[in-house]
Amino acid sequence: MPPDLQTWQQELPHGITLSCRAFGESGRPVLLFLHGFPEGAWVWDPLMAFFALPENGSYRCVAPNLRGYERSSAPQDVKAYRAKHLVQDILALIAHECGSAPLAALIAHDWGGAVAWNLANQQPERLRQLVIINSPHPGPLLKALQDNPEQQAASAYMNFLVQDDAAEQLAAHDFERLFGFLDGQDHSLQSLTARPSPPDQAHWLNSQVREKYRSVWQHGLQGGLNYYRASPLRPPTATDPGASAVQIPPEAMRITVPTLVLWAQNDVALLPCLTEGLNEHINDLKLVPIEHATHWVVHEQTARVIGEIQAFLTPTPS
Repeated sequence: MPPDLQTWQQELPHGITLSCRAFGESGRPVLLFLHGFPEGAWVWDPLMAFFALPENGSYRCVAPNLRGYERSSAPQDVKAYRAKHLVQDILALIAHECGSAPLAALIAHDWGGAVAWNLANQQPERLRQLVIINSPHPGPLLKALQDNPEQQAASAYMNFLVQDDAAEQLAAHDFERLFGFLDGQDHSLQSLTARPSPPDQAHWLNSQVREKYRSVWQHGLQGGLNYYRASPLRPPTATDPGASAVQIPPEAMRITVPTLVLWAQNDVALLPCLTEGLNEHINDLKLVPIEHATHWVVHEQTARVIGEIQAFLTPTPS
């Protein structure tokens, strides 16, 4: 049987509180999981329960609801969602869980990955390994948003999500549009995530899972949308230069910790081209494409994702 789920509100020294979930005992090597938009910490429960078991490493597995999500602090100022503040939250949580020791691994998807890339660049000593799932490294993302018309079109939904009334539109009719994004049936924004899902992929979005999403969204959507508003990495428009006005120095993109990148090949918001050139930025890279999966690969192919992570993790020195 997996260890019991723990939930709590973690107050951080800089005034932010993160609503957290965990499996496994404190004091063990820590795996930290970061979710993306429009999800929440609960999406990692199957992975956390697995890796907390003695036969799978006896890890302490922790997943916060990121700033702006669920019952975590949700500042109103868009500037509070810039990368430096999001990284500060996670560094403080690592210090609480690990003291001065590093994480065994930081595992992240989507916007959680954006935080993880920044943290691994700025504070590599705080983690032994990095696992990224369909979250673009800033180098290939910036290049694609500047020069690749196909990725620019695929990312056009970002320019909807930064609109003042985006939260209201997404919440209408019991979150109809958000559920449409998840199952691939809403094409009004070219879909956030996936081609129309065949039955073997769409089955994960059952009534219980839908209720878990509602439990996050009912606390408010604006926090999650503020990540898009605070970042210039989006396609340029007639009124917004977006990524065309951005330059990132090479040293701000260098990743020195061993890194596993899992990339679902049917993600139509984040195209496979975003994995091109990763070797230029990552010293020790293992790239694993996953066929027949969309942006929601953690749900669609849970066992495959667990297996790839398990094969990648190295024992923590005693």
